[in-house]
Amino acid sequence: MMKHAWDSYRQYGWGHNELKPIAKKGHSTNIFGSSQLGATIVDAVDTLYIMGLHEEFKDGQEWIEQNLDFSVNAEVSVFEVNIRFIGGLLAAYYLSGQEVFKLKAVQLAEKLLPAFNTPTGIPWAMVNLKSGVGRNWGWASAGSSILAEFGTLHMEFVHLTYLTGNPAYYQKVMHIRKLLAKMDRPNGLYPNYLNPRTGRWGQRMLLLKTSCYILLFWVFIFSEMLTLPIRAFAAIERHLVRKSNGGLTFIGEWKNGHLERKMGHLACFAGGMFALGADGSPDDKAGHYLQLGAEIAHTCHESYDRTVLKLGPEAFKFDSGLEAVAVRQNEKYYILRPEVIETYWYMWRFTHDPKYRQWGWEAVQAIDKYCRVSGGFSGVKDVYSSNPTYDDVQQSFFLAETLKYLYLLFSSDDLLPLENWVFNTEAHPLPVLHLGNITLPGSEPAQR
Repeated sequence: MMKHAWDSYRQYGWGHNELKPIAKKGHSTNIFGSSQLGATIVDAVDTLYIMGLHEEFKDGQEWIEQNLDFSVNAEVSVFEVNIRFIGGLLAAYYLSGQEVFKLKAVQLAEKLLPAFNTPTGIPWAMVNLKSGVGRNWGWASAGSSILAEFGTLHMEFVHLTYLTGNPAYYQKVMHIRKLLAKMDRPNGLYPNYLNPRTGRWGQRMLLLKTSCYILLFWVFIFSEMLTLPIRAFAAIERHLVRKSNGGLTFIGEWKNGHLERKMGHLACFAGGMFALGADGSPDDKAGHYLQLGAEIAHTCHESYDRTVLKLGPEAFKFDSGLEAVAVRQNEKYYILRPEVIETYWYMWRFTHDPKYRQWGWEAVQAIDKYCRVSGGFSGVKDVYSSNPTYDDVQQSFFLAETLKYLYLLFSSDDLLPLENWVFNTEAHPLPVLHLGNITLPGSEPAQR
């Protein structure tokens, strides 16, 4: 599947950000601006390396060396470019040792730093790589920055300081961390929107997205400060986790003082997060969080199993007698997302229960049957239709995440062991840095 996805992109979309596998031409979205930055190449090279596809990896490395240029007049998403490009380049560097990946990661990071030039130091969502001018998405609450975005820069920026000795990266993200630590947390959880001019919360929404909370856990466990993520886990469980009438554990969405009984595909990452949390929790909580992870994995599997295509919808409800099923037409699509498979993999690593491999294999068969087309892999618009229409996009994260997690699910535990590697939001593996044991430039020595 990786060969088919990569070879199709190589043939029809090379250098473009993504691929339209039915039209057989390049594709891009506004998160990458107007430039051809080869997002699929940068996002996929570490997967190619892990799978032993060395010729393909070499092709990707050559393109990056010769063509990847960040001095372009393009307005990009700081969050997306960080997790896909900086994360992908750093992972490729750590896996292969090839200096070009580190060099390009640092070049790009320099272009992102102007996004932090706000009154509060909370970065803009978007920045122009040439001019350094930043702004926020028009749809985000009153010009706010988004927690799941600015809360997800930490790991890559700490690694940039670790590799370069330049304290600026570490200081930018530590400032965010310190600012958040002082903020009020309604219901013990951070709302989704923060205004970078005023430092005040925007619209009070609590949505559990992949980025910030998984990162919160990793960042604090490896800086030997576990109390904050454990408190966050307790608040998530108290305010967002519910059980349906049919016994399915789900994570709802808090909006305007009301918990909506709806779970998004993106929130399915949380099964893996709770499994990781169990591994680092006090003994009296470890079994509980592992069980919670298993229950969420089961619910997310049900969201796949209750469709015609055996692929999960973008969001699914738990009311009116319908459980783990999408109701709105605009929530019935599957765009090759990885979060459910990500949770299967973490649950497999921590339990070795064979059902997780069985569920993963079901997903492999469904993706290969319904999403594979002659020019690559495409998302589908309705997972409840036996004759679905395609969205004609092969997402870069399909190669970076979905196929990587599937490959790891069927590989042995000594391939990227979790004691030594931590996966960023885009499934790019970076070596664990125990911040209690090292002093980064610009940081205060660890308190003992």
